[in-house]
Amino acid sequence: MVTEAEFIDPNADGRRFSSSRLVRLSDCGPDGWLRPDGLARYLQDVATDDWDDTGLVSTDSWLVRRTTIRVVPGETWPRLGDRVTLTTWCSGSGAAWAERRTDVTNDGRVVLQTVALWVPVGPSGRPVRVGPLFFDVYGEGARRKISGRVELSSPTLNAERRAWPLRRTDLDIVGHVNNAALWTPLSEVAGGPVRFASVVYHGSVESGDAVTLVSDATRWWLTVDELVRVAGEFLA
Repeated sequence: MVTEAEFIDPNADGRRFSSSRLVRLSDCGPDGWLRPDGLARYLQDVATDDWDDTGLVSTDSWLVRRTTIRVVPGETWPRLGDRVTLTTWCSGSGAAWAERRTDVTNDGRVVLQTVALWVPVGPSGRPVRVGPLFFDVYGEGARRKISGRVELSSPTLNAERRAWPLRRTDLDIVGHVNNAALWTPLSEVAGGPVRFASVVYHGSVESGDAVTLVSDATRWWLTVDELVRVAGEFLA
């Protein structure tokens, strides 16, 4: 079952932030296409740059719960040497979550569209409410009501299972596997560019976890002690 996602256009008077990236060798697979984990890193960075640029000061952190990517019909993934521009904005929110839309343009054309669900977390590690200053910055489009519900999927009985060893380079400053690194199984399972992909983060993957990659024709899961930490699906 493919995850449903709405790709909402920006509100006319809402905040938008843009940043460019050159697709480099380290972002590409053997075929020269931008890898999904490379794109996930771009999305993570432009979201951080946007937040920093607002000037808002907060002790809260934003954690991504779900990211969905689709290729615009008739377009393709960027390739090595392409200079892409990412434009991001807030397309909705709920009591303690917000939705971020990001378009990726290449040579002036939108080639990829993404939508991500983010949750603000306070110093205690618990979700906190989205404050009024957020809407002052991101505009009326940010007030569009969205659901914060994230569906849990379970591996199928006949799915393939294999160990997924963690590398030190996968870890971020708090000792978790970085969200962008958690997209790398998609390249292994799909074997090349996809036209749709969605990843749901149910829990963190920690240093020292014994991780299993479980996959079938269109879905994959990262499990620790048989518990799903990350789930993904795709269409080639």
